[in-house]
Amino acid sequence: MSERFLTRFAWLSIAAAVVTIALKLAAWAVTGSVGLLSDAAESLVNLIGGCLALAMLTIASRPADEDHAYGHGKAEYFSSGVEGGLILVAAAGIIVAAVGRLMHPRPLEAVGLGLTASAVASLINLAVALALLRAGRRHGSITLEANARHLLADVWTSVGVIAGVGLVALTDLLWLDPLVALLVAANIVHTGVDIVRRSVHGLMDKALVEADLETVRGVLRRYESDGVHFHALRSRQAGARKFVSVHVLVPGDWTVHRGHELLERIEADIRNALPGSTVFTHLESLEDPGSWEDQTLERARRPGA
Repeated sequence: MSERFLTRFAWLSIAAAVVTIALKLAAWAVTGSVGLLSDAAESLVNLIGGCLALAMLTIASRPADEDHAYGHGKAEYFSSGVEGGLILVAAAGIIVAAVGRLMHPRPLEAVGLGLTASAVASLINLAVALALLRAGRRHGSITLEANARHLLADVWTSVGVIAGVGLVALTDLLWLDPLVALLVAANIVHTGVDIVRRSVHGLMDKALVEADLETVRGVLRRYESDGVHFHALRSRQAGARKFVSVHVLVPGDWTVHRGHELLERIEADIRNALPGSTVFTHLESLEDPGSWEDQTLERARRPGA
């Protein structure tokens, strides 16, 4: 599944953000709740994040070229990283507004109408978030997953805000409104930090998750009964594309043709077991001592070399 197909989910996110911003701004306008204003601010970040996701998924869908031999998949990490940063900026704005309202409380108006608009916006966000989360996990897209998690955080934010505004209407405790906004900001900070952390891991070529690595090891173990050995298994991920490399050690008296056929079978088996993966193999002789000296990223300099 190409990143170009995934752009339709980014368009869905953008459309949902536009609708929910309108609903939440209307809710804030009629109530004057700083909690609802904070909720609307986060939806504005959703819109920016959706636009950025669309741009980065479009770039990530470009095929490999001479300047980008491994494709453009890492563009997704820029999208998720920037979105995480925008979430933190939104949290800072919410904190400023909430502290100001704590110092200068004001009564809320038309609470029922405002809460209804906010609830409808939350249901829209929930439906879109679940669709994006399924697509992101199915196709290995950190951009869609980050966008979905942000939307889910927005849903929980809205639930908290609705509860807070409702309590204010029932109790006349005006300080509950900015208090809920501060709790919302704390939740947003947690989400933003986690998204930024995952984006940094991707840009730093963090290895595939253990479940994926175990899938690769399972494929390799099927060949070990034939006297084939493996080492230097390395992996990384660039957006939806997974990269795996491994050294394959065979008896030194094998022909090049026999070794090549083995590598072709191993690579095909790994690709079938791990969809969306690109596999690199390196053939070595079991009897050559040098074959056992190159298991680190920086191969040791051999004597006399």
